[in-house]
Amino acid sequence: MEAAEIPKGLLQSDELYKYILETNVYPREHEALKHLRSLTATHPRAMMGTAPDAGQMISNLLKLIGAKRTIEIGVFTGYSLLLTALAIPDDGKIVAIDVNRESYEIGRPVIKNAGVEHKIDFIESEAIPALDKLLEIRENEGSFDYAFVDADKINYTNYHEKIMKLLKVNGVVVYDNTLWFGSVAQDEDSVIERLREGRANTIKFNQTLANDPRIDISMVPLGDGITICRRLY
Repeated sequence: MEAAEIPKGLLQSDELYKYILETNVYPREHEALKHLRSLTATHPRAMMGTAPDAGQMISNLLKLIGAKRTIEIGVFTGYSLLLTALAIPDDGKIVAIDVNRESYEIGRPVIKNAGVEHKIDFIESEAIPALDKLLEIRENEGSFDYAFVDADKINYTNYHEKIMKLLKVNGVVVYDNTLWFGSVAQDEDSVIERLREGRANTIKFNQTLANDPRIDISMVPLGDGITICRRLY
């Protein structure tokens, strides 16, 4: 199976997934998000974009918890960043971290036209040193309402440890790609070569979350799988 043939959604029926998108997701999707999703579709790594059905759920989650101060690790063209900026209050802030600003610049004009760019503090950096800098400021500990992680899978556990220090008690972190194209439930020999390293890292991370007493968790089969974690203490 080639990269372009790997399905973004996990539903076995393409028709059912299309029904969900066309009936429930696309009609309620903000016009700026539609525009950015269209721009992202032309990118050679378009599959890295946040699935719109997962985005819809995350937007509702942000509003339910009243998120105001958030972190995003892994921005790409900014679909999830834009939906977060649209969901939080006008005086809300997002610390957005990505090692590559080039992809973010694709979505930045759309974000600006949507009137939410002022909510975003974009940091071009590897995530670990950027998170360490945040933690150097004592007031940042336990001050964030929400975090979203969609970056290199090998570092998810490292990001998790730092995010646990930055999140408030009852704060929420969402990890993307935690079902890794469904490969986590497949025998390694049946998984295409290019997915195997990510599969191994994802299985290990999922076990880490399952064994972490500091959080409540819920794995949701939207997009490529997302895991929602609430900090308990």
